[in-house]
Amino acid sequence: MIELLIEDRCEPCGACVAVCPRNVFEPGPSGRPVIARQDDCQTCFLCELYCPADALYVDPDCEQPRPVDPADVLHLLGQYRRESGWGEWADVYENQHWRMGEIFARARSLAEAGPRRR
Repeated sequence: MIELLIEDRCEPCGACVAVCPRNVFEPGPSGRPVIARQDDCQTCFLCELYCPADALYVDPDCEQPRPVDPADVLHLLGQYRRESGWGEWADVYENQHWRMGEIFARARSLAEAGPRRR
């Protein structure tokens, strides 16, 4: 679940707002995004992947928030992007997420359609 947005690192590009399939983020008054609906996070890590500044930390626990001290996770920021071969790391690590946009777009359309009837 999304736990931190490190404002000092954030470049207010809006990438996290744009890619989040659950609309967890909102643009804040300073132009930087804010975590507006943490409980809606589905722990997909798309925000971490698309954040060029490595300003986000998503905890792997998708069931409940787990507050963390920023000092404890600073060394983890960007690790997921790097090891996924995302962005500037594409020449170093093999990108295994080439279909994620398509998959999450489909998930979003299913969620917007509402619950299935049996």
